[in-house]
Amino acid sequence: MLQWITSWWNKLSFAFIRLPVEFFVQSKSIPTDPIKELNINRLAPILYVLPYNSKIDLMVVQTLSKKYQLPDPLDGIKTDNGLLPAYLYIDKGPGIFVSKQQKNKSIEILHQYITAHKQDSQLDVQMLPVSVMFSRAPDKEGKKKLSLQVLGGTRKFFKMLFTGRDCYTRFSHTVSLKNIALSTETEQVSELAHKLSRVARIHFAKQRTASVGPTLPIRQQMLKKLLNNQEISEAIKEEAKSKNISLEKAKKNALFMLNEIAANFTYRALKITDYILTWAWNRLYQGLKVTNADPIRELAQNGHEIVYAPCHRSHMDYLLLSYVLYRQGLVPPHIAAGINLNFWPAGPIFRRLGAFFIRRSFRGNKLYTAVFREYLAELFIRGYSVEYFIEGGRSRTGRLLDPKTGMLMMTIQTLLRGDPRPITIVPVYIGYEHVLEVATYANELRGAAKKKENLWQTVKAFFKLKKLGLGYVNFGQPILLNQFLNQHVPDWRNAIEKTGTVRPQWLTPTSNLLAKNIMESINSSAAVNAMNLCSTFLLASQQNALTKKQLIEHIHYAVILLKTVPYSDLVTIPEQNAEQLFEHAKQMGKFIITTDEAGEIVSLTQEQAVLMTYYRNNIQHLLIIPAIIARIILKHNRISLDELTKQIELIYPLIKAELFINYNEQELLNYIEKLLQCFADINFISYSSERITINYLKLTSLQLLASISKDTLQRYVITFSLLQKDPSISRANLEKESRLIAERLSVLHGINAPEFFDKGVFSTLVSTLRDLGYLDDTKIESFEKIKLMNDTLKPLITNQVMQTIEEIY
Repeated sequence: MLQWITSWWNKLSFAFIRLPVEFFVQSKSIPTDPIKELNINRLAPILYVLPYNSKIDLMVVQTLSKKYQLPDPLDGIKTDNGLLPAYLYIDKGPGIFVSKQQKNKSIEILHQYITAHKQDSQLDVQMLPVSVMFSRAPDKEGKKKLSLQVLGGTRKFFKMLFTGRDCYTRFSHTVSLKNIALSTETEQVSELAHKLSRVARIHFAKQRTASVGPTLPIRQQMLKKLLNNQEISEAIKEEAKSKNISLEKAKKNALFMLNEIAANFTYRALKITDYILTWAWNRLYQGLKVTNADPIRELAQNGHEIVYAPCHRSHMDYLLLSYVLYRQGLVPPHIAAGINLNFWPAGPIFRRLGAFFIRRSFRGNKLYTAVFREYLAELFIRGYSVEYFIEGGRSRTGRLLDPKTGMLMMTIQTLLRGDPRPITIVPVYIGYEHVLEVATYANELRGAAKKKENLWQTVKAFFKLKKLGLGYVNFGQPILLNQFLNQHVPDWRNAIEKTGTVRPQWLTPTSNLLAKNIMESINSSAAVNAMNLCSTFLLASQQNALTKKQLIEHIHYAVILLKTVPYSDLVTIPEQNAEQLFEHAKQMGKFIITTDEAGEIVSLTQEQAVLMTYYRNNIQHLLIIPAIIARIILKHNRISLDELTKQIELIYPLIKAELFINYNEQELLNYIEKLLQCFADINFISYSSERITINYLKLTSLQLLASISKDTLQRYVITFSLLQKDPSISRANLEKESRLIAERLSVLHGINAPEFFDKGVFSTLVSTLRDLGYLDDTKIESFEKIKLMNDTLKPLITNQVMQTIEEIY
């Protein structure tokens, strides 16, 4: 009778609570698609594990269980021991009227489940930890908590009323109770139930910290504290002495710098921005695709200090990554932003969203260097995640730029101070099907002056927004800084103890190596999309035009190639077929579509062709080696695997440095063999180790693939032709003359790629030649190396282009 009354009362109370929950609460799940991302089995019985006793939270979980077609938590689970509850609360909630027996009750339920699994080998209940958070506002220093905390349910009810739209439900990986039960002796069941309960409490506590973040400081108090820091105090004294000013004046200068730099993060600004960006992405874009976020959540939950190192395509990156991280249940980072963005009203807004501003250059300014370094260290000490763009500025070409290592050095120096938390660097690939500034980038590469950012420019750009396609945020393989240093500088801890300095001799080369690894990791998590695929093949065609049938066919082959021989496990490739991808790209209005009796022709105007190079360059590193392989096969008609491999190995170091490709020598050989096998499978070639020949029925397809590499190879021929003519040429002259020839060649042969004669591209190439020993004019071996490279490269470009190069120089 008592059990019936209890059951009836529970049903009545749940029904009473369900109505306001459905009306006021709109919970967003973390991750966005928990079934797919966490691989949850919908058909298995599920035991929902919640952190503390809350019927409101349970109703939120029930609503989401219906949405994702998961078992209802109120239904219960049938076992040999009878019907057991399908949910449990690990602990009591806040309040003076809650039962202190909740912890014991959860242990009892776990005990029953473990016993049931021992009795029934077919039973396999999945524990699914779920936590519901109403508002994720962090605490503030010196702020007293509300007295409503002791009222528990009352406080939760008011939170539901006022923050029901600011609700997140975090799903975690399921745990098989069957596996746990079978690995435990019968006499240990009670002990195991206690252990599971304890582990769950720790799990939820860490999860909450990772989602909410550290306590927010009072900004001016933090800045005053930093002014009294030993490093800054010494820099202030040196500033006063070197500039012959009073100590008070030097201190004011330091405070001015701190105010110029420091963020002023507020949760209110974050929430407003969240609403605006949600509206913007739904109205202007067709959505966001986020990949590999779960390992990052695990790192944050395990107490890692996370440094996000994304590529830099657009000013939108600042907002996009913070938005994505917040939606993924992580604390948005403090972001290193260029001082050029500190204009009204963008500057104050960005500052409240966690941006701290950095001058473009502060070499020689010891006070600013000390102030900035100590502020960055303070962020790490307080437990904030940090984001900085390792390229230093936005890419104007769509390729990754050579990294700047200043911020990386400061990050390593923070670790050398003895920061107790492990620091992990997370490379992030950010991609768009439409970059807002792409037309401006093209003008700047043609020589136009860079326009200073201002309010009117921002407003004008906003009203032009339409048909922007999809956005992509792919998290790369995390780099654990401690492990990286252990691998490359085994005695890094001892070196600090002996020298007593945080700038050891190995800091610069190690930072350079780390930066290179980050860039390679960013490229290893690239996003292939409809726009960059269409752009790649239209630009590879002779007149920047293909029939619709041809374009779809080439997209189809590219997708097969990228899926069959993946560049990396983290590269994302669209699930749609080639025709669907073309139709999606067509909707964005970037192509000219003409129709005749034979069907549709897709083409680019000269202006469109220049702009489309940006999107092509986003994935050029994924297709450059297949393209060069195709080009070598076409030029030789028939070639052995050994000879093909030798030519690729000779050219590869140049491509690796330019496009941040991550294969070592053995990985490259394996990659080449797999590509050749794929070429054979799609009938591009006939393939054996002794002979590789062309299938002439697919000659056009092979030629178009090969054309992807033509600009890169032509650029190499220009530089090596100059080098062979004058091996003693200086680096500066080699770079300058190569650019001049490339610029003329682009005019004479209609090369629309702005990066073809970009200063940064040639600077990287010349630096690579120095590192590889091509610029050492005192050694006979270098002459022979130059000749060998020239003999390999020249047959791979057309006679007309080669003739033009020879005539120019």
